[in-house]
Amino acid sequence: MELHILEHRLRVASIAKENIQLFTYGLIKLAFLSSKTRCKFFSLTETPEDYTIIVDEEGFLELPSSEHLSVADATWLALNVVSGGGGFSSSQPIGVTKIAKSVIAPLADQNISVFMLSTYQTDFILVRERDLPFVMHTLAAEFTILRVVNGETVAADDFGITNGFVKPKLVQRSVIHPLSSPSNMFCVTSLDPDTLPAVATLLMDVMFYSNGVKDSMVGNEDSGHIRFFSFSLIEGYISLVMDVQTQQRFPNNLLFTSASGELWKMVRIGGQPLGFDECGIVAQISEPLAAADIPAYYISTFKFDHALPHWASHHLGRPADIPKALQCPGPITRCTVPLLMVPTTISILQLFSGSHKHAPSYFLKRQREMLLVYLPDLVLPAHRRVQDAQEPGELQQRSR
Repeated sequence: MELHILEHRLRVASIAKENIQLFTYGLIKLAFLSSKTRCKFFSLTETPEDYTIIVDEEGFLELPSSEHLSVADATWLALNVVSGGGGFSSSQPIGVTKIAKSVIAPLADQNISVFMLSTYQTDFILVRERDLPFVMHTLAAEFTILRVVNGETVAADDFGITNGFVKPKLVQRSVIHPLSSPSNMFCVTSLDPDTLPAVATLLMDVMFYSNGVKDSMVGNEDSGHIRFFSFSLIEGYISLVMDVQTQQRFPNNLLFTSASGELWKMVRIGGQPLGFDECGIVAQISEPLAAADIPAYYISTFKFDHALPHWASHHLGRPADIPKALQCPGPITRCTVPLLMVPTTISILQLFSGSHKHAPSYFLKRQREMLLVYLPDLVLPAHRRVQDAQEPGELQQRSR
């Protein structure tokens, strides 16, 4: 297999939810007017705590300098595992559990921190730029390592290590962080970039109004339902991660889904903000899931990590296999409502849905003004928007 080092130099940042209106102008431009920017890698994820942004240096310039923008110190590079030739868009998705043993675990053993971003198309492993020589040294035996330079893949022969020094291995990587599981069921999907104008208003409502879905479940803080939405636009490909309630707001034939309509259950990792220096967090989750043959997506955010294991794997067929796979001796704290439990004849792990205060709603008046003034060519009339979204055509289906 090939390991591609993409040419994007990435920044990871966080915006507090009460300050999102200060950055909406630039974020809308990055998400919906990418042709008017030089940005090629952009991801925005909303969690109950904040908004996490992963963006290349060109896109970062679209955001205003502000004390309300928390930026991680390091510059990050994106790695992508490709089966056979071609870029990530033409390869079969691999899944974080499929690269657990070949990529995630070896990097953790060498004390190299990673930041994960799973999308509908593929999985990106983000590493600090300064760690790249150690990454290449660690993975060279397993992969053909290539670098993307000006859109072309070339051999990456220079490891930048002349003295043979390798970071020391960790003795033990036991799970020590609390785990919780909200009640939401999630889907991972995509849409054709050409249809983006048809749902621009809806997407902006979902991305920035925060709590755009008004129903009894969302309104009940004790239900265990949390706010999580992820939008990625990377090299022209769109990925969306949302709960089922949010998905139902979109026209039926607009989103790309798998033939089986797969759903994913979220496991949130961390009781306190995880930071960026600890190593092995992704490995602690992905390795046992891989051993149990449970596919999973994985999305790291500025404060916490989020695994999305397949809720009813065809190989296993019952939800209890997820907590069975994630057995660990560490404490499970900040949890109130039992969600899953495996039989007492095996090692028991209970995943609980925590009590998460529902985030406040933001009415971004200027957002709609921009749609009518700054982006007139983007927004279609309401009657055309629905009609265009429902034009006949074969639904693209992809299975992870």
